Amino acid sequence: MNFPKNLPLAVSLLAITFFAYTHAATFDIINKCTYTVWAAAKPGGGRRLDQGQTWNINVAPGTTQARIWGRTKCNFDASGRGQCETGDCDGLLECQGYGKPPNTLAEFALNQPNNLDFVDISNVDGFNIPMEFSPTTDVCRHLVCNAPINEQCPTELRTPGGCNNPCTVYKTNEYCCTDGPGSCGPTPLSKFFKDRCPDAYSYPQDDPTSLFTCPSGTNYRVVFCP
Repeated sequence: MNFPKNLPLAVSLLAITFFAYTHAATFDIINKCTYTVWAAAKPGGGRRLDQGQTWNINVAPGTTQARIWGRTKCNFDASGRGQCETGDCDGLLECQGYGKPPNTLAEFALNQPNNLDFVDISNVDGFNIPMEFSPTTDVCRHLVCNAPINEQCPTELRTPGGCNNPCTVYKTNEYCCTDGPGSCGPTPLSKFFKDRCPDAYSYPQDDPTSLFTCPSGTNYRVVFCP
């Protein structure tokens, strides 16, 4: 059987394309805060980061509903059990689930339709640590939420170590959108977050101004206190 002369080239190009859209994405998680942050990731686990330290994780293609966040004022014993003032994940150093509000979130879904990653910063679980979530190269938007939200937090949303989202406090459809698409909109309290962090989700249906895409195969950095 005679094969076309350009078949090896075609196979190589196919392999390169397949690799580009199926290899794990690398996330560099960096603490630039003046205080210790216990970084957390789902999937990924958790790690103590003192000022200037970095933690690298690899996330499989096709992963959805993933997030990275920081925890503050944690104490863990030798077995990795303890608690944190903000962002605590069931008292574990190595998180297996999501963190307890308030916690600033970097959220993502990798290798979605049209070979895109979907990425965002969210204050829907409140705010505890300033954050940047960006590609390691200039292929898509750099997202930042770096405002003094804890210091300016409305009285009714204040909590030790952070600022709650109104959904966490009031648990009503007005703030949580529990009745489905189109059932809620911006409120004066969500506007507090949006005015300070325009890139970030301020309430659950804030998609038009808060959800962004990057090409699949992109690597990322998450910086605490950028």
